[in-house]
Amino acid sequence: MDSRELTQKEILEKDFKTKVRGYDPTEVDEFLDVVIRDYESFQAEIDKMKSENNRLLDKLDEQAKQLNTQNQNQSQTGSNVTNFDILKRLSNLERHVFGSKLDNE
Repeated sequence: MDSRELTQKEILEKDFKTKVRGYDPTEVDEFLDVVIRDYESFQAEIDKMKSENNRLLDKLDEQAKQLNTQNQNQSQTGSNVTNFDILKRLSNLERHVFGSKLDNE
């Protein structure tokens, strides 16, 4: 048997050769029915998890975009405040260094 995944249909349709001292076909079929139910259950759970994973990834992308937008807005606002503060400090420094000369002009 190769390493690819089996489907429920392949399990259901699998025929085994009978030998003189082989397994009871009814018992094998009953066991394979259990295996098929497990496959169906696991596949449903995998599909559910993939869907949830995709939903969470989409939500994460949306939150990352929102955070990026917020950071850009804060960065722009922060630059304006910083420039204003620098101009204010420069003005105060000029008044301190040049003193009354600025007031007389």
